[in-house]
Amino acid sequence: MGKARVSVKVRNGDINRALKQFKRGVIESGHILELKEKKYHTKPTTKRRRQKEEAIRSEQIHRLKNDELDSLTKTKKKRK
Repeated sequence: MGKARVSVKVRNGDINRALKQFKRGVIESGHILELKEKKYHTKPTTKRRRQKEEAIRSEQIHRLKNDELDSLTKTKKKRK
């Protein structure tokens, strides 16, 4: 299944705003990322390795955020 088509209407002849919306839509739809990925062939093992590294990084970030939140809630003192 392909990506959603991006289209923008130009209102009141404001081409700059329409261009800005179009660029944002293209980036959010994932077209640019897909083009970058397909520019060069990457071996399946490389893809799996990058996926694993990304999962490890995101898990570490998630743990750090949880640790910070836990430490903030523990250090706050209740007022009497």
